[in-house]
Amino acid sequence: MKEQVMTFQFDRLVKEPERKSITSISRVQAWKLEQKGLFPKRRKLTPSGSSVAWLLSELVEWVQSREVINNYEVSNG
Repeated sequence: MKEQVMTFQFDRLVKEPERKSITSISRVQAWKLEQKGLFPKRRKLTPSGSSVAWLLSELVEWVQSREVINNYEVSNG
C-alpha cells in the first residue's frame, strides 16, 4: 500500500503596500496589466470595491513567471 502524504496550502490576502513590495511595480502599472489580463485580479473586500486585495499565491506565481521571462531574455539577448 502506498503511503499518502497530505499537503496543505495556506494562502492569504495582500493589500496594496505589500503588493507593491512583492511585485516591485507601481499601482498604475499593476492596474494596466490587470486590465489586459496580464496580472492577477484584485479581490473586492467591500461591496463598493473601496478596499481590495490580491491572493499572495497569485502574486508569487506572477513574480516567478516574470523571472522566467527575464532569465530567457538575458540568456537569449
